[in-house]
Amino acid sequence: MEFGVYVHVPFCARRCDYCAFATWTDRPQLIPAYLDAMVAQVDRARRPATVAGHGSSASVADGHERLASPATSVFFGGGTPSLVEPDGLMQVLAAIPRTPDAEVTVECNPDTVTAPLLDTYRRAGVNRLSFGVQSMVPHVLAALGRTHDPASVATAVGLARSAGFATFNLDLIYGGAGESIDDWRRSLEGVLALEPPHVSAYALTVEAGTPLADDPARHPDDDDQADKYELADQLLEAAGLAWYEISNWARPGHECRHNRLYWNQGDYLGIGCAAHSHHDGRRWWNVRTPDRYLELMAAGRSTASAGEVLDPEVRRLEGLQLALRTAEGVPVESLPVDDPDLDGLIRVAGGRARLTVAGRLLANEVAVRLR
Repeated sequence: MEFGVYVHVPFCARRCDYCAFATWTDRPQLIPAYLDAMVAQVDRARRPATVAGHGSSASVADGHERLASPATSVFFGGGTPSLVEPDGLMQVLAAIPRTPDAEVTVECNPDTVTAPLLDTYRRAGVNRLSFGVQSMVPHVLAALGRTHDPASVATAVGLARSAGFATFNLDLIYGGAGESIDDWRRSLEGVLALEPPHVSAYALTVEAGTPLADDPARHPDDDDQADKYELADQLLEAAGLAWYEISNWARPGHECRHNRLYWNQGDYLGIGCAAHSHHDGRRWWNVRTPDRYLELMAAGRSTASAGEVLDPEVRRLEGLQLALRTAEGVPVESLPVDDPDLDGLIRVAGGRARLTVAGRLLANEVAVRLR
C-alpha cells in the first residue's frame, strides 16, 4: 500500500517575487526548535490515535494524524530544505518509518549544494533530489529573483552524480518577464546537456498577495506560455524524457513516486507548518506559521488548522480531474468523446481518453466536461 509523508521546511534565504508558499526569510532562529518539533510530531504520529488531535477544533483530523503504515515515499519541500543544517534535517527522516525501497526526495537550491551535504543525505537514506533550476539564462534568473547562476546548476548536478544519486529532477519555470522563446530554448538545451533523468516545467502563475501580482507589467502571456510548453514537450521527448503528467517528463523508471501518490488520491501525512494531509477522503492542513506550529507542539495539541471530508461524488470527480492530467488519462466513458469541442484535444485508445499536447494546454476546459 502506497503511503507518503511530506515534510515542510519553511525557511529561505530569499523569497522569490512569484512565491506564495508558506516560507519565511526572517526566522532562522526558529530552525533548531522547528526540527525538534517535527521529530516530535512524527513520534506522536507513530503512537495509537488517542492523543493526537486532543483539544483541537479541527475534528476532521482527529484520530488520523498518524502514520498509517511505513512510508513508501518521503518528500522534503519548502522553502529551501537544503538551507537547513543537514544532520538536523536527517534526524527528521530517521524518525519516519519507511519501506526498504521508499523514495526519499529533498528539494535543493543549486547554490546551497555541497559535497558534504549530499554525502550526509545519501548516508541517511535520501535517494532522489529535486533542484530548483527555474532557468539557465542569467537575466531570466535575475528577473525571477533567484540567487544561483547556470554554472552552479552544472556543479550541483555533478556533485549529485559523484555522491551516487541516480535519480534527480531539474525544475524549470517558463513565462517570466523578459524571457524570449530563444531564452527558453537555451534553458531547455542547457538542462538537457546535463542529461537529467527527470525534468519538471511549470508555467509561471500569478498568485495573489505576491509582488508579482502587484506588477501587471510582469504578468505572463498565455500565448507565449503555450508556445514555450510546446517547445518543452518537443525537446524533452526528443531527448528521451517521456511526458507522464502535464508538467513532468522522465526517463523510464525515474517518475516521481511521491507525486504519483497525490495524483492517485493516495494517503499521506504532512509534517511541519502548512503541510497538508489526506486519509481516506479526509483532508486537513496544519497551521501556516512556524511560530504557531511550535506553540501547538509545545502544548501537546493538534497542529491541524482546518480540514474537510470529501463527498464521495466530489472525490470521484476530483480523481478523474487528476487522472486527466496524466499520461494514463481517464476511462473513455468519462468524457463525451463525440463532442466536436474536444476534437484535437483528446486521443482515444484502449478504452482510455488521453490529452493531446493541445489538450494539455486546455486541460481545464476539457476537465469541465468530465462526467
